[in-house]
Amino acid sequence: MKGIYQHCSERHLHRYLSEFDFRYSNRVGLGVNDMQRTERALMGIVGKRLTYRTAHQ
Repeated sequence: MKGIYQHCSERHLHRYLSEFDFRYSNRVGLGVNDMQRTERALMGIVGKRLTYRTAHQ
C-alpha cells in the first residue's frame, strides 16, 4: 500500500475498497471533473450516517 494508507484492517476493508472504486469510476480519464466528482460524492452521502460501535455491543 502506498500513499496515505499505511494499514488496512479487515474491519474497514470494505470502506477502503469502496473509496478506491469511487475514485476509479469518477476520474478525469472518464470525463469527470472535480465539480462533478464532488456532486456525486455528496449525493452518495444523503441519508447515511457512519457510526462506530464498541466491540461489546
